[in-house]
Amino acid sequence: MALILITGASDGLGRALAEDLAATGQHRLLLHGRDARRLAEVAEATGGESFQADFSSLADVRRLAEEVAAAHDRLDVLVNNAGIGFHVDGVERQASADGHELRLAVNYLAPVLLTRELLPLLRQAAPSRVVNVASIGQQPIDFDDPQLEREYTDIAAYCRSKLALISHTIDLAEELDGSGVTVNSVHPATYMPTTMSARSGMEVVDSLEKGVAATWRLVDAPELAGVTGRYFDGEAEARASEEAYDPGYRRRLGELTQKLLVGF
Repeated sequence: MALILITGASDGLGRALAEDLAATGQHRLLLHGRDARRLAEVAEATGGESFQADFSSLADVRRLAEEVAAAHDRLDVLVNNAGIGFHVDGVERQASADGHELRLAVNYLAPVLLTRELLPLLRQAAPSRVVNVASIGQQPIDFDDPQLEREYTDIAAYCRSKLALISHTIDLAEELDGSGVTVNSVHPATYMPTTMSARSGMEVVDSLEKGVAATWRLVDAPELAGVTGRYFDGEAEARASEEAYDPGYRRRLGELTQKLLVGF
């Protein structure tokens, strides 16, 4: 049985993916969530092992990785799904526990750190996969104001965090080439009927089932064995914003990421 860690598994896409994977009886699930009650509910429903952590704290992200590593010596699939969306009416700029802009911290820095910390387990299980849940909403980081301290909008913060994750996916895929660990990103679907979409104030466009199918495909589709460094829109390979492929942008993003993760 494949051992699969799903972050953000207590609600929305993560929970639906966990329930569908559990129904096959062919996977062992590790479930991350921030809310203890909801996490317990999905763990009971799926038979998965629960791990509680707040991704607005990088120390908590590292603790999660340590707990997973203490319990397991391998990991077949990591699905980086946890994230914060945006509100149609906007919200004031928020900072994480570490002082970083909140959406950059939760949607980008947290999955980058978690993946890095779990790489030994993923290498041990190779061939293994990392699936980064991104978005069709993408915007490049302004490196003169990477934390959006000027002219903040939560939509811009969200879109910048998601393009950063796609860019990192490409870099990490190159770094891990030949290791047996593949890394891909996906925009699963648009405005699914989830809590995140409801909070955005946007009307539902796609079904939750569509998002689950697109994400599940990256988890275990045989035809994607060995495929890495790609971006998918639903189940189709697609082209992300051009900055994701720009060596200069990716280099500056890598330097920024390293600086923000110092000490973690």
